[in-house]
Amino acid sequence: MLRYLLPLALVAGTASAQQQPMAGEGLRVARQWCATCHVVSRDMPPPAADAAPSFPSVAARASTTESSLRVFLQTPHANMPNWQLSRTDLDAVVAYILSLGR
Repeated sequence: MLRYLLPLALVAGTASAQQQPMAGEGLRVARQWCATCHVVSRDMPPPAADAAPSFPSVAARASTTESSLRVFLQTPHANMPNWQLSRTDLDAVVAYILSLGR
């Protein structure tokens, strides 16, 4: 049984290690594009208009998944600018938001 679990643990560890640099890039992208309206990190003061949810609060929602974030970020919303994030930036922002929930 142990011999089957070890490869799974190694794959999970590798995926987690790969997500860390991606999450760091996601924070950079979020500060550039999202911080005007959202609190994107726990150490950031709130923007002047704080009607937009903070990224830590989004990450804490039970409904927040990789899929739900991707759909949300690629769908135009009335109160949100229609940013066209590149695939790389989208991947990074999703990884960053998910990292806040851990």
